[in-house]
Amino acid sequence: MRRVSGTASRSTLGDLFLIEGGQPLSGRVSVGGNKNGALPIIAACLLTDQECVIENVPRIRDAEVMAELVHSVGAEVEWIERNTLRIKAEGPITPAIDRELSVRIRASILLAGPLLARCGSVVVPPPGGDVIGRRRIDTHLHAFAALGADVEVDRDFTLRAPSGLKGTRFFLDEPSVTATENAVMAAVLAQGQTTLINAACEPHVQDLCRFLVAMGAAIDGIGSNVLCVHGGASLHGAKHRIGPDHIEVASFVGLAAVTRGEIIIDDVEPEDLHPIIHGFQRLGVRIDLDGRTLTVPDEQELVIRDDIGGQVPKLEDGPWPQFPADLTSIAVAVATQARGTILIYEKMFENRLVFTDKLVSMGARIVLCDPHRAIVTGPAPLVGERVDSPDIRAGMAMLIASLCAEGRTIIGNVGQIDRGYERIDERLRSLGASIERVPG
Repeated sequence: MRRVSGTASRSTLGDLFLIEGGQPLSGRVSVGGNKNGALPIIAACLLTDQECVIENVPRIRDAEVMAELVHSVGAEVEWIERNTLRIKAEGPITPAIDRELSVRIRASILLAGPLLARCGSVVVPPPGGDVIGRRRIDTHLHAFAALGADVEVDRDFTLRAPSGLKGTRFFLDEPSVTATENAVMAAVLAQGQTTLINAACEPHVQDLCRFLVAMGAAIDGIGSNVLCVHGGASLHGAKHRIGPDHIEVASFVGLAAVTRGEIIIDDVEPEDLHPIIHGFQRLGVRIDLDGRTLTVPDEQELVIRDDIGGQVPKLEDGPWPQFPADLTSIAVAVATQARGTILIYEKMFENRLVFTDKLVSMGARIVLCDPHRAIVTGPAPLVGERVDSPDIRAGMAMLIASLCAEGRTIIGNVGQIDRGYERIDERLRSLGASIERVPG
């Protein structure tokens, strides 16, 4: 298969990070584009045969694999700048998702909606992705069936709608981000109106809807959990800039807090940060927000905010606008350096907190109650260790821990971190971190 044109990142799966901890991070950093916004928007370019230009795409492995997937079904795909993609799906489009590429990222499932809507059928291999617990795709399949597709489940999932899709009223049995995105992308080319109830409304879902509107779609209720899609329009090309990544913003907040340095983060979206700021305040982190600039002041003493009556507080995730599931691992790492005790309750993925044994090996005081709950007591002096990154967010949590630990930490399998954070080692060095990437 021909590769997407433009310089590709080298493989980083086996690389190591060598980190000397104990240095405050300080300086200024700009936040990158939202990974979880870029992936469905790249897939949505298949809904038109006209050219789309996507700016502020994070140059990470997941985005590059998604670009390869779109190219593999027949689209022209070119990185015209480091963070800008040009996509034109003008030629014949193949309604089958490449199996080898599919197993590399969870987001491969996002090609199902556009291909089904445009081609009338699609063969979908089981998607890959982080092993953070069961990640069902039932809601995707039920949505496609409600829109009029025949669904056949075997080794692969085969979807057929030879007479086209038809608008419907559909209740999502869970507010799944990717199922909402797939349903919206399928519905924009369906005949008639589709109403999605209990839809996900995360910032990246909103960004996809805004891109579809720029292409000519009509969508009401963006930002709410009820979306009304007026289907049947012929979509055209569009130019769109991916919104800032609120998870990356929060990651830099955590890095600043535990190393007690001042970090200024530019180009944030204030409306995306309310649940994040609230969650970090519970961990004792002070955050100053001035327009699109966020500052974490230096020399902070982190003190966990108890519940009324001195009760042990709880920080729990949930569908937007609750605290994001992608930040529970990072919250655990920050909590190890805060005075007090807190319960971190990860409701959405049963394996997300399993990585905490690696923080315990570094000296953290954590009791893993069950796959969903961890009690963290701090502050705990951490020491460098040899650890491996099992997934994107656990890898960032270990980076946070290592940068405030005494001595050297070696983090393996850093390709997992690279899947979510562009050039993270270079950006951390610009803030004063002692971090070196070496081949594994």
